Amino acid sequence: MATMTILSILGSEQASEDLSAAIQVATEVGAHLVVFAAGIAEPPTVGDYPVGIGWIERRDEASRQLEAVRSRAVQQCQSSGLTSEVAIAFAEKAPLDDMLFQKALHSDLAVIGRGVSGLADLRRVVVDAVIFHAGRPLLLASDKGTVTLKPKRVLLAWDSKPGAAHAATAAMKLLVDADQVNLVIVDPEARDGEEPGADAAAYLARHGVKVVVDQLASDGRPVETLLQQHASEIQADLMVMGAYGHSRMRQWIFGGVTASVLQGPSLPVFMAH
Repeated sequence: MATMTILSILGSEQASEDLSAAIQVATEVGAHLVVFAAGIAEPPTVGDYPVGIGWIERRDEASRQLEAVRSRAVQQCQSSGLTSEVAIAFAEKAPLDDMLFQKALHSDLAVIGRGVSGLADLRRVVVDAVIFHAGRPLLLASDKGTVTLKPKRVLLAWDSKPGAAHAATAAMKLLVDADQVNLVIVDPEARDGEEPGADAAAYLARHGVKVVVDQLASDGRPVETLLQQHASEIQADLMVMGAYGHSRMRQWIFGGVTASVLQGPSLPVFMAH
């Protein structure tokens, strides 16, 4: 019997809660769980100035906090009954990116919670390594709902671009098993055709997805806010969306005026590139 490998990436904050979400998902599908406690080490001062005591103390304290996360994670995993492994990395951004890339490359799905998504620098490294470098999907857990890989109602954000298509393909089993998938198009454009979403819906239906198309007008509202509002209206328990290298959506992933959305998403979000 095939076994999924799920990668749980933890920061130094809210690690127990984030790991609990990953354990919940891994238990649901009988997956092997790889836990990776990650921290960005503050680089030394550039120039002719000597390294200060304050810098050493900050790095030492951050390292100790992450080691405590690792120790608690080992205990949580042992109590879960899952097969698991726990690793730790405290490094500057470039080497940490490479270590995360290697872990993600040998996993089927990465799971993060607010302990990572709420820290802009760590979030950027994680998203780059997992989605853009390793090409693996990322599940962002929410504090406000149950995270699951067996959702009943799914919102699929669609914009007729490869990113959305790749996300739909990566999440196809979830979409097929759901009771209903709402394919949502915001501000349809000419490339969406005479009947926006119809071709995508037909493609999904041939796979066995029970899909309906919702066309929404943003009226100047941020796309990510509109999607989350609509997800609430249709009582979706998962959002599936593409992650883009250069677009409004990457602002959502990496911060900016919509950073608050990532810090407290209203439902779990499945992202792929």
